[in-house]
Amino acid sequence: MTVGVIFRLLAVMLLWASCFPLITLGLDLAPHLAFAAMRASLAGFCLILIGLLFRRPIPRSGRSWALITLVGFGATSLGFLGMFHAAEFVSPGLATVIANAQPLLAALLAHAVLKEKLTAFGKLGLITGFAGISAIAWPGLAAGTEPDYALGITYIVLAATGVSIGNIAIKRLTGEADVVMAMGFQLLIGAVPLMFLSIFTEDISALTWSVDFVLILGVLAVFGSSLAFWLWFTALENVELNRANAFTFLVPIFGLVIGSTLFDEQLVWPQAVGIVLVLAGIFFVQHGVRGKVSIQ
Repeated sequence: MTVGVIFRLLAVMLLWASCFPLITLGLDLAPHLAFAAMRASLAGFCLILIGLLFRRPIPRSGRSWALITLVGFGATSLGFLGMFHAAEFVSPGLATVIANAQPLLAALLAHAVLKEKLTAFGKLGLITGFAGISAIAWPGLAAGTEPDYALGITYIVLAATGVSIGNIAIKRLTGEADVVMAMGFQLLIGAVPLMFLSIFTEDISALTWSVDFVLILGVLAVFGSSLAFWLWFTALENVELNRANAFTFLVPIFGLVIGSTLFDEQLVWPQAVGIVLVLAGIFFVQHGVRGKVSIQ
C-alpha cells in the first residue's frame, strides 16, 4: 500500500469522524430524513457537476448502473437512514461501537463475493480492532443512560449493513465506471428513498433555514460526502476492501480528538487502551490479507 493510498484513507476517516458532531447539531434544525436526503442530493449534484465540467464519461452499461444503484441503496439510503435516526436514541459511544463493526460484516461479504481471503493474522486484526472500539466506547456504555437503546441499536446495525453492502458494490464497480460520475449518481439515487420517506413520515415545516444550517449542510455534503466518497472509491481501486476497511477503526479515535479539542471531552484510561488496540488491529489486517492487488 503506497503513501498516496494511505493518505486518501486517512483523509476519508477524518472526514467521516468530523461528520458526527455536525449531524448532531443539524438534527436540532431539520427533520432527520429531510436532512439526510438534502445532504445526499447536494453531494450528488456537486460531483455530477464536476464530472460534467471535466467531461467525465457517464456510465453506460447495465451492470454499472445496477452496481451504482446498489451502492446508493446500501451506503446512502440505508446508511444515512440508520445513522441519522440513531442519533435520536443512542449515545455517540454506543453508536461508534456498532457502526464500526462494519468491517467485520464487510469482511464476511468480501470473502463470499470478492473472494478476498483473510489469514489468521488478519482475522485477529479485525477482532482486535473491534475490541479497541469497544474499549473506547465503554465509559459511555457503563453510564447506563441509554433511552430506547434497542431501537437505536437496530438503526445502527441497519446503517452498518447498508454501508457494508455498498462497499462490496463499490469494489465491484472499480474499473468499470468513472469515479466522480458513479459516486455522484449513487448519492442522487440513494437520496430518492430518503426523500419519499421524509415526505410521508415527517413534518417538513419543522425545517429551520438559517445560516448555521446551510453551513452544516454544505460542509457535510461537499466534504463529508462528495470528497469522502471520491477518495474512498479511488482508494478501493488500488487496495483490497478488507485492508481499506481496517482504517475505519480510526474513526472513533479521530472523533475523540475532535471531541477533546472542540467539546472538552476527557480521555479516560479504557479509551487510551482502545486506541492502542485499534492501531494494532490495523497493523494485523494490513499483514493478513491474501490475494494479489494492483497498487499504484
